[in-house]
Amino acid sequence: QMQLVESGGATVHPGGSLRLSCAASGFSLDHYAVSWFRQAPGKAREAVSCITFDGDSTYYSDSVKGRFTISVDKNTVYLQMDSLKPEDTAVYYCNAVGSTYYWGQGTQVTISS
Repeated sequence: QMQLVESGGATVHPGGSLRLSCAASGFSLDHYAVSWFRQAPGKAREAVSCITFDGDSTYYSDSVKGRFTISVDKNTVYLQMDSLKPEDTAVYYCNAVGSTYYWGQGTQVTISS
């Protein structure tokens, strides 16, 4: 079955760190651009970060620039999140776009003291 599987979500204190993983199963991420989106309660889904299949180009939203780092290793894309803030609380989804597209099921990130 071709799918994306996210993991790594948790509850952490403000200032803490998490690393999210997005693993592709049943297909190769070669020739796919992979993005992380997030959706907080009552808000629209927003793009957080993106990386091209070769890892050469990345994008970060202004709200996470300097705190989050996206990377790719083999068939998994990672989102390293540092200096976390309460406003980072959301369900995080990964998305792969190429000849077709895939969405993961989401992983909950909660930043709370």
